[in-house]
Amino acid sequence: MNDIATTSASSKALKAGLLAVVMLLSTHPLFAQVASPAAPKVLADGVGAKSGRFDNTHKTRFIELFLAHRDAKSGKLVAECYNSMFTAQGIPATKDTAPQVKVEGLDFAKMKTDLGVLGASLNGPKLWLPDWTEIDIGVERDFNGIQAAWVAQLAMGDNAGGVAESTPYKPMSIARKSGLGWNKGTTVLLLDDAEGNTWIMKGFQLGLKPQHTYEQFAAAGASNFKKLPPGWKFRVKTLDKDYIEVPVTGIATIMPDEFFNIYDKAGPGMSNYKP
Repeated sequence: MNDIATTSASSKALKAGLLAVVMLLSTHPLFAQVASPAAPKVLADGVGAKSGRFDNTHKTRFIELFLAHRDAKSGKLVAECYNSMFTAQGIPATKDTAPQVKVEGLDFAKMKTDLGVLGASLNGPKLWLPDWTEIDIGVERDFNGIQAAWVAQLAMGDNAGGVAESTPYKPMSIARKSGLGWNKGTTVLLLDDAEGNTWIMKGFQLGLKPQHTYEQFAAAGASNFKKLPPGWKFRVKTLDKDYIEVPVTGIATIMPDEFFNIYDKAGPGMSNYKP
């Protein structure tokens, strides 16, 4: 299936420092923390979500928006995730689904008021690194002229500050049935943690004021990192076979680094092999 339907803030540095989703340095979270008097309008945005496939997604510019509320059953803080790539418009020739001027004009306080949520936060802009994506797509919403579709729900835990305040190198869980793929020959960026787990970079952080390009970051390699936990290592690898990722339980484990790049956990139960 070809690319088909199916995602002004002052600068705020990442706290140490999102899903997020879940996935980080120039972020503009503007997370509003005022209680909502009515049920959030986004509660059913994932109901009846339908699967769709998008190809040629490698290095597509996108944003994710997280709209937070209390889960109706558990009372725990969750956030509905909307992605600007997976919409009826498909992947444009420019590979830019989140134009800079429109992102800069996002009004997070208005989102909170209009949709009745406890908070709204921004992930990105980022570059999407998988070559293809199969994902469940729910309600599509307009955010300052940026169309973004519901794609997942992120468990926020005790993080009331939004996805941009997620702790670097601390894993988070996100409910997701999507399949992601990197083709043979694609170069991937990996982190190996001290416990032997491998993490593959899924989203490269640009932010509103990019500090470097993807190519510059990849070329600099391990020298980019100043806050890697003891025993962790960064590496770059060109895949010698297709890498396919599908969380068999419907729950993926994601993690930000110190730049708010987002990684997915690889290996058994998550992918066809550990790169």
